[in-house]
Amino acid sequence: MQIVAPLLKEIRHNPMLWLLALVPVVLIAAKLIPESHTLLFVLSVLAIVPLAALLSHATESVAEKTGDAAGGLLNATLGNLTELVIATAALRAGEYALVKGSIAGAIVTNTLFMLGASFLLGGLKYHLQEYNRATARLHAGLLFLATIALVSPSAIAQVDQLASGASTHKLSVALAILLIAGYGFGLLFSLKTHKEVFSGAEHGEAEAGWPLGLALVTLGVVTILVALVSEIFVESVQKAAETLGMSQAFVGFIVVALVGGAAEMAVAFSAARKDRLDMSVGIALGSASQIALFVGPVLVLLSYVIGPAPMDLLFSTFELVALGIAVLSIGFIAHDGETNWMEGVQLLAVYVILALGFFFLPGQ
Repeated sequence: MQIVAPLLKEIRHNPMLWLLALVPVVLIAAKLIPESHTLLFVLSVLAIVPLAALLSHATESVAEKTGDAAGGLLNATLGNLTELVIATAALRAGEYALVKGSIAGAIVTNTLFMLGASFLLGGLKYHLQEYNRATARLHAGLLFLATIALVSPSAIAQVDQLASGASTHKLSVALAILLIAGYGFGLLFSLKTHKEVFSGAEHGEAEAGWPLGLALVTLGVVTILVALVSEIFVESVQKAAETLGMSQAFVGFIVVALVGGAAEMAVAFSAARKDRLDMSVGIALGSASQIALFVGPVLVLLSYVIGPAPMDLLFSTFELVALGIAVLSIGFIAHDGETNWMEGVQLLAVYVILALGFFFLPGQ
């Protein structure tokens, strides 16, 4: 009982965590009234909010023991597990447009919205913040590699419109394997052979975190609950979107990406406010590169096992344009190792422009 005391204390004193009561509510409602898609959509979004807050606190406690670089990688991995679950459910249902939209949307959301909001929130409290620019350069390079790989199938399809679907699928599988290998080499480079280059800045006295055992158990349990709620979310999001007047492109690119990344955002924003920008940058850009070079390619390979048909890497023109703009924006802004609130505003403005484009994009 003593080991869970910090968790119980946090729940008592944080009104946001009182929304945890909605987790069993949404799970029960999904069994009793599965046809109430709009209600389930709203409940699942609200239920993810307190789970994200718990994941934030637990991850920060683990990061106190592992350091910001490993902590950022840990949180990116756990956060992307939610997005992987959402995309897998859509993959099983054959909703490939939603899957691709969520992949592209998660990359853009993490690089523009999450990083921009982190810069803004941190910049409102600190005049100037610094972070390890080697981390930003590495992830910007990996994202550039992924963008080239994602553009290639679409470019070939535009040149040779008679190209067979079998050829496109073979190319997509080859690119998926190449991207996964690239992600593995990136981890080897940053965590092993050149880990001293990516070590974060030292921080002053930090707040006492949870015991490591409690933090790890909380991470595991919360991740499972997020996965269960995400299943309900993906089952209800399409019908709810129609009721609320949202297009499928907007749902995949904006809504699914924001809900799927809620846990990571909570940690990144909290770290920025505590002047731990290395962790914020590691989460935002690390998550984006992990989705581009690992989650997306894994989904392509998984489609051969659980999907009704193989999925390729053919993205829409506007999705590719958005990816290119996001990578260019990171190259321009996150290269000098320091930031302020105005750079956050610029990244957020680019994100809003792209979000508006997807909102008004005609249905396919």
